[in-house]
Amino acid sequence: MARSKQPKQIHQLTVKQFEAMFPDEEACCAYLVGKRWPKGVHCPRCGATEPTELKGNPWYWQCYECAPQTSYRFSHITGTIFENTNKPLRDWFKVIHLILTSKKGISARQLWRYMGFGSLKTAWYMAHRVRAALIEEPEKLGGVVEVDETFVGGKSRNRHRRDRGPHDGTGGVGSGKTVVVGAVRRKGSVVARVVDNVRAATLETFVSEAVSHKVSLLITDQWVGYDRLNKTFPQHVTIDHAKRQYVVGAIHTNTIEGFWSIFKRGVVGTFHKISKKYMPLYVAEFQFRYNNRDNSDIFGTAISGC
Repeated sequence: MARSKQPKQIHQLTVKQFEAMFPDEEACCAYLVGKRWPKGVHCPRCGATEPTELKGNPWYWQCYECAPQTSYRFSHITGTIFENTNKPLRDWFKVIHLILTSKKGISARQLWRYMGFGSLKTAWYMAHRVRAALIEEPEKLGGVVEVDETFVGGKSRNRHRRDRGPHDGTGGVGSGKTVVVGAVRRKGSVVARVVDNVRAATLETFVSEAVSHKVSLLITDQWVGYDRLNKTFPQHVTIDHAKRQYVVGAIHTNTIEGFWSIFKRGVVGTFHKISKKYMPLYVAEFQFRYNNRDNSDIFGTAISGC
């Protein structure tokens, strides 16, 4: 049997290329300015396009448009995740590069060991700031779209009795796990979000926000929370996993389940435990990497959003 044609490998920024592009702090500052203001530096407060560069103080400008008397001073990191940091920009760039090139993610403890920071909290803080910057603007998916939900976390029955709370189930609903719902366009982008429950109203709200009404096919499983989608999405079809149906022609949810597989392997193998409080940040990280898997300049795209 002939082997199926493999997709073209997308080469992202390697360590050697990173070292060549960013040999020092000056190179990092110049790269950030170029990505942040590709059409020229402008004031982050009022948007003035001709701020005055401070002589003898590189990477600092002052704007007289929004403060005619005293001027407003700003730098290349004003208004970014790097503002008020005591770490070199090159360290931040290294952390971002490590996060983007780790398909299953990289833990704060591993960043701490690799970067040699003085405390674990520094690595944890930087990683969370980067994840917040990777949150993408919501977009409505079209074409063939798959929607599915998943449950992340340990079972309530395996926790200490004092930590179990009101839930003591062993499966998904009632297990006390964190619920994440996602929609993916075939060979396209994914939109994932942490939700409180898998009730019909919650799922319908997510689908209406993430999926375009011009979708050609909307596929879900047989969960009752999706039953009323037919009213707003006549293109809605289901696949019945209870009857061991997994692929019926073009009808399946394998794509979104593949994304859940990547995410859960990161949770189990890299992070081990993620609290519900910070779950949206980790979901945003995996979503960004997935949506930019064919982007050879994923690093530049991430820097532009910082």
